[in-house]
Amino acid sequence: MKLKALFSVAVLAAALAQPSFATTVKQSKGDFEDKFRQLEEILPTPNDYRNAAGEPGKEYWQQQVDYTIDAQLDEQKRRIIAKETIQYHNNSPYTLKYLWLQLEQNRFKPDSIAERSGDFGGIGRRGPSTSKASSDSPAKVSLGELRRQQYYADTEIGYDITNVSDDNGKALAFTLVGAQARIDLTQPLEPGDSIEFHLDFAYNILEENAVSARSGYEHFPDDANEGGNDIFLLAQWFPRVAAFSDYEAWHNKEFLGRGEFTLEFGDYDIKMTVPADHIVASTGVLQNPNKVLTKVQRERLKQAEETKRPVMIVTAEEALENEKAGTNKTKTWHFKAENVRDFAWASSRKFMWDAKGYAQGGDEQPLVMAMSYWPKEGGDLWKKYSTESIIHTMEVYGRFTFDYPYPTAISVNGPVGGMEYPMISFNGPRTTWQEDGSRTYTLADKRFLIGVVIHEVGHNYFPMIVNSDERQWTWMDEGLNSFLDGVAGREWDPTIPWGVEPRDITSYMKSDVQVPVMTQSDSVLKLGPNAYTKPAVALNILREVIMGRELFDFAFKEYSNRWKDKRPTPSDFFRTMEEASGVDLDWFFYGWFYTTDHVDISIDKVYKLRLDTKNPDIDFDRLRQIEAEKPTPLFIERNNEAGRKTWVELNSDVRDFHDENDRFTVTNKDRNDYTTFLDGLKPWERRVLDRALEEDKNYYVMDFSNLGGLVMPILLDMEFSDGSHQELHIPAEVWRRAPKQVSKLIVTDKDKDIVSVTVDPHWETADVDVENNHYPRRIIESRIEAYKHKRSKSKTSRDIMQDSKAELKESKPKPYQK
Repeated sequence: MKLKALFSVAVLAAALAQPSFATTVKQSKGDFEDKFRQLEEILPTPNDYRNAAGEPGKEYWQQQVDYTIDAQLDEQKRRIIAKETIQYHNNSPYTLKYLWLQLEQNRFKPDSIAERSGDFGGIGRRGPSTSKASSDSPAKVSLGELRRQQYYADTEIGYDITNVSDDNGKALAFTLVGAQARIDLTQPLEPGDSIEFHLDFAYNILEENAVSARSGYEHFPDDANEGGNDIFLLAQWFPRVAAFSDYEAWHNKEFLGRGEFTLEFGDYDIKMTVPADHIVASTGVLQNPNKVLTKVQRERLKQAEETKRPVMIVTAEEALENEKAGTNKTKTWHFKAENVRDFAWASSRKFMWDAKGYAQGGDEQPLVMAMSYWPKEGGDLWKKYSTESIIHTMEVYGRFTFDYPYPTAISVNGPVGGMEYPMISFNGPRTTWQEDGSRTYTLADKRFLIGVVIHEVGHNYFPMIVNSDERQWTWMDEGLNSFLDGVAGREWDPTIPWGVEPRDITSYMKSDVQVPVMTQSDSVLKLGPNAYTKPAVALNILREVIMGRELFDFAFKEYSNRWKDKRPTPSDFFRTMEEASGVDLDWFFYGWFYTTDHVDISIDKVYKLRLDTKNPDIDFDRLRQIEAEKPTPLFIERNNEAGRKTWVELNSDVRDFHDENDRFTVTNKDRNDYTTFLDGLKPWERRVLDRALEEDKNYYVMDFSNLGGLVMPILLDMEFSDGSHQELHIPAEVWRRAPKQVSKLIVTDKDKDIVSVTVDPHWETADVDVENNHYPRRIIESRIEAYKHKRSKSKTSRDIMQDSKAELKESKPKPYQK
């Protein structure tokens, strides 16, 4: 470590009295910013619905909506036809004159707001890719986008809704508003009252691979069956009543495709009539197993309750046999679900099916059946990992939240890459078919499957049970869930990059497309880093760096249980985490969730100070030594090399007292001044000085700059001359009066000389520039690559004389991979 300066006790004391050693604090009239200002002026005022502790208030309420649906899957037309009864319970203190329905299938209609407002090549566009023209590239439309446009041209999209009537058969006024509808009630619905109404609906099921929706069908054209087979994933499939809450009233913001679904809890009674050889996976509990399952399948399910590994309920051989031919016969599967906020299902004759019981204990749901459904395309990848990943998820999430409350937890393979619903999730990874008839998968496929199953099953906790508002605050389910799926993932295999470490968010946090995490979902520029990774990293830092595991885990579990089966807002989360932990976190939540600041803490200088003894016989010698260690000027060095003598050396007879004694010579007056200084000290001052002189410690003053704006603890690793290390955690509050620059005094024993200092040595704070974290600065390593010049691709560079002689090839479509 380079010695920067030697200071007296007085200088040291003056320096440490200032919040910053390098500069003074900017006053409030200048550019001083209080990074620790409390959030109360931003958060909504506590009330009887949501109190100041982040708990549901004494007058908390939420609506309940119950559904009875009789649905038919027309396999040939790929169409749902259904009759629906909705019972709406007004638990609010307000009188309602109308109800709002969500009609998500209408979002895909060509004249919807979502379709008409889509920006060509715009940031955040969901679905097939397009890109705008640039100076060196033309505009591009992918084949997937052309497929999407052609599907829209060939298919009628959206709901056909008829017979909207009350329980007396009287027609209700029904007004379509894009992907929503308003139902005007014949008389106002008073607080505490309920209303029942009916409607018929039908719609053409979207082809998922063409449209990139969150549900739909996938066709396998050259399957064992001559006409091919489909997998149907049914979600957002029925008209649903919009949420009505204390903080927003009707949640009737148009569905634009990204902001997901805010729904009410209720009870579901659903019947699905499907081809008789289909297997159905669904939210809820099967009510008629004797009618839709064989005796062998029912026996296998019973056996699966207590096995070490999953039991095949429908084997590969049985699934392959189902694929060979369709049927005109049907079966009706009947499911019921209590206190869930949504309902989804899947149907196909291609499904294999396995199950394994998870004995989690507890009073609420001691046994959960974990189950997976997949076609042969899923192969051993699904057989080995899907159901086991489900159980691992429940084990980990249960430690942080509450026991899984549902009777089943299901993973289904289909065309949707990953989507979640109560008790059931849709997940996409598959194996790859080989020409020898076998199937294989890559490490990436394995990681994807385990990761997506953990994530989507984890969504049962957030937002299916802790019922946050996904359309406004996507991070409240995606961020919290990504944090926990990172924990579960690393407890499965820590070598897999789960994307929740602080280093995983640095490039986004310093980018120009970052927006605050609190931004509404449809306005976020980069949804993945904003709603998933950044809040997950923030929680990871809260747990490992700011709060510690014990306090964080207690507060997080408290939040989860307070808002189980209820509807929290961000303020409820922020307040609960503070109130339950006893840690002031306003600065953290404001910086990470309300701003686009990033972490970039630089260590600028390190000063080594030694205590002046005031004893001239000691201090003057040290000063002389310091002077002697300074570099010799080149003039003197070169004169010495040339043997040139000084005038005094050549004329010794003119030397005097000052030539024999330098400016560091100690005089009796100096010694008398020291004696006078000692005699003037009070007894306690003399004791303090004597001890300090005896210990002779090293005093280091370290200057830090906050270049990114986001205040964080300063994590230090100090390396000493003997090769040992010491780590030091300086709380974030060190920045409270000087948010741009601070200094810190570090005292070490006299034999513990610091040789280097590193800020954030383990990359725990998402610091975007680790190179200014080292003092002294280190050489930055990179790579240089040799390359061969590529031949020009311009039209004039083609050898058209030779290319014209090339043999013509016949186009051969690739066969279906069985």
